Amino acid sequence: MEAIWRIESARLIAGLARVVGDIGTAEELAQDALVAALEQWPISGVPEKPGAWLMGTARHHAIDLLRRRQTLQRKHEEIGRDIQQAQEDTGPASAIDGDGGDDLLGLIFMACHPVLSKDARVALTLRVLGGLTTEEIARGFLTPVSTIAQRIVRAKRTLTEAHARFEVPDGAERAARLPSVLEVIYLIFNEGYSATAGEDLVRPALCEEALRLGRILAELIPTEAEVHGLVALMEIQASRLRSRVGPSGEPVLLLDQDRAHWDRLLISRGLTALERAEGLAGAMGPYALQAAIAACHARAATAAETDWPRIVALYDAVAQLAPSPVVELNRAVAVGMAFGPAAGLDLVDALVQEPALKAYHLLPAVRGELLRKLGRSEEARAEFERAASLTQNVVERKLLLRRAAECTAERMAG
Repeated sequence: MEAIWRIESARLIAGLARVVGDIGTAEELAQDALVAALEQWPISGVPEKPGAWLMGTARHHAIDLLRRRQTLQRKHEEIGRDIQQAQEDTGPASAIDGDGGDDLLGLIFMACHPVLSKDARVALTLRVLGGLTTEEIARGFLTPVSTIAQRIVRAKRTLTEAHARFEVPDGAERAARLPSVLEVIYLIFNEGYSATAGEDLVRPALCEEALRLGRILAELIPTEAEVHGLVALMEIQASRLRSRVGPSGEPVLLLDQDRAHWDRLLISRGLTALERAEGLAGAMGPYALQAAIAACHARAATAAETDWPRIVALYDAVAQLAPSPVVELNRAVAVGMAFGPAAGLDLVDALVQEPALKAYHLLPAVRGELLRKLGRSEEARAEFERAASLTQNVVERKLLLRRAAECTAERMAG
């Protein structure tokens, strides 16, 4: 049952949302169908087409729901007639036998609607597209279950109040709304790739879910270069997941990782997706450029063979398209690797007063690494300790404090 629900729930909710025009109602109808399956299938057996069975049952519930309402608006009456007529004409299986691509794409764009907050988009996407329970989402983000539940409820209410239409946007509107969709998928991936809090550095389940959503999106809109760029970026980054954590759970930095343990299949898939992005018309976007940076690491057999000057040039391009202090910090790291730690430190020092990075632990962490390479151990120690005080991830904090202790030992030895 769990496997069937994970496979069918997104298409089921998508098909129902197209009919009733509301994600909340669609999810309730889908849940009602699931309850009916839990009651009946142990007795009657799993039907040959479980998705079609669930859709047919949900349609019956939709008709019952609309009939029970005391103050039906004309639109609801029309919906009820349309559902009943469609079922009489074609039977329940037809609704799910097709690929359901447009419905699924419509659901993706609705769950990631710009009218919703970032946190709400993430929670709703995992709920209706990932089929995750509220408890699973809360566990993945180390957030109270009640908080996630409230986000989902508020998200559905906001969509209803904003009269958000269930549709697949096209042309200029799709171009305007696609970044919101890509942002949500990458946020989910990043929380799995580098957990912001808790005792685990990585949460592979979130990475896998983000990859699944990205791959689905790439199949549904294959002509969007940035979709393939995002998939490429996630595939290549995911190839390193097993190497990011040592035997005792300690973080292993990129340059220290055993590249023999990188997943070559994921790298191959990522490079193929990057080729698709590069082959489509138009200039490369921020995700495709970041994927090209990841590809530089993936193609290098050893850390020493990394093409750092090319990475700097790619970060220059990212900074022009999507300027941000974090991009500048990443560029500073690349400059430090390509042209020496002093050159990197000059760029990092220029970011110290940046308000957006005041509580960002990687700023003092990067500064500490550069100072340490320059032999300024005491200053580096202070930076590592400051970084440790800012991070909420237990594993990262231990690594940073160990770096600080190493700086103290180096100063004493010197």
